[in-house]
Amino acid sequence: MNTTAAEQLPVVVIGAGPAGLAAAAHLVDRGLEPLVLEAGAQVSAAVREWSHVRLFSTWGEVTDPAAEKLLAPTGWVKPDAATYPTGGDWAEQYLQPLADVLGDKVRLGARVTGVSRSGRDRIVDADREAQPFTVYVAYADRREERILARAVIDASGTWAIPSPAGGDGLPALGERAAADRISYRVPDLKDSAVRARYAGKRTAVIGSGASAFTALASLADLAKSEDGNGTHATWILRRGISGSTFGGGTADQLPARGALGLAAKAAVDEGHADAVTGFRTDAIEHDGEQLVLVAENGRRLDPVDEVIVLTGFRPDLSFLDELRLGLDERLQAPVELAPLIDPNQHSCGTVYPHGVKELSHPEEGVYLVGMKSYGRAPTFLVLTGYEQVRSVVAAIAGDHESAERVELVLPETGVCGGAGLFDQPQTGEATDDGGCCAPTPALIQLGATSPAPSCGS
Repeated sequence: MNTTAAEQLPVVVIGAGPAGLAAAAHLVDRGLEPLVLEAGAQVSAAVREWSHVRLFSTWGEVTDPAAEKLLAPTGWVKPDAATYPTGGDWAEQYLQPLADVLGDKVRLGARVTGVSRSGRDRIVDADREAQPFTVYVAYADRREERILARAVIDASGTWAIPSPAGGDGLPALGERAAADRISYRVPDLKDSAVRARYAGKRTAVIGSGASAFTALASLADLAKSEDGNGTHATWILRRGISGSTFGGGTADQLPARGALGLAAKAAVDEGHADAVTGFRTDAIEHDGEQLVLVAENGRRLDPVDEVIVLTGFRPDLSFLDELRLGLDERLQAPVELAPLIDPNQHSCGTVYPHGVKELSHPEEGVYLVGMKSYGRAPTFLVLTGYEQVRSVVAAIAGDHESAERVELVLPETGVCGGAGLFDQPQTGEATDDGGCCAPTPALIQLGATSPAPSCGS
């Protein structure tokens, strides 16, 4: 196919979530034709699954300028920029109207099952870059289609593959057998059926990020309510508790994110949750009607009724097997981006804005954006995704100057130290080199809980 013919093809965007719809808006703004393929029955299907959770970013930080420009002629009015939407608010008041404007450029019930170069598997070199992409789609009505594309933007996220409870990255022994008592999502305790599942019960919460904070705070609120007597959480961490465990607190430039960590700390301080540190789950066993979690070192916890596993998510790379991607072996993120977001490395809680340079692959014309671009790293902000798609679309349009320009400043968490899964924070002296970092925090003792053993023990 010649260059002129290829340029008439659409840019296929996989996923009609925040990053995918923003990518479509930027493509329209550039005079390019997007085709957004969404596997769900509604746009932003993943966001709607956590519609009860409030974002820690304000409305002013979760809308994209190109999308706003596209929405403006419809009379759309941006919600108060200083308020915090829930996932449901975000979907209904911004993402759905944006999809409505895009119209038939968005297809629902369209699951991408494979992406390749037309007539070329990943082995073939000959004339490869001259071929358009071929995108295989399976529709909800069982139809199949092959679509040719000039470029592919994968914004499908990671929501579909939550990480398991096992400390080695695999499901713990017995985890699958206990599936009816395990959830991998933050529970919606306003739903009467979900509330009844956890009210008056003992629940283990495994995880150390914002989702775990949200679950702990929600269970603590349930414990304090009239119908929540006896509700108690066991918070399981693979590391020890340190001064940075609960996030940036009042030092966080995203105040709601800082407040979320403080709410989790309050759940522990007020006795609604016990923190268990240095515990890497190896097995989940049945004990009558309850479950017992067993660590790699044989340590056993008291029985619980339910388990909530919030240990992160993973990208689905299966449908990209025929493409030549350059992915980091640990994070499954683009190799140029991975060092900036690696939770094993020291950081100050953010990553500098990035775009096409960090997101490019050996296979030219394919880009992983949004949460998908972070692979297994947990620190993604939606503003980052909007900057990514702005840069990527500029590159596809041939505007390389704009693609390489940084147009975003991200907030700091106010917390130093990576979120690595095994290393332990060490006490240390304050630096005097003008860096951003305070002294490394010492371990904090909570109740009768012992700190985690040192690495390698």
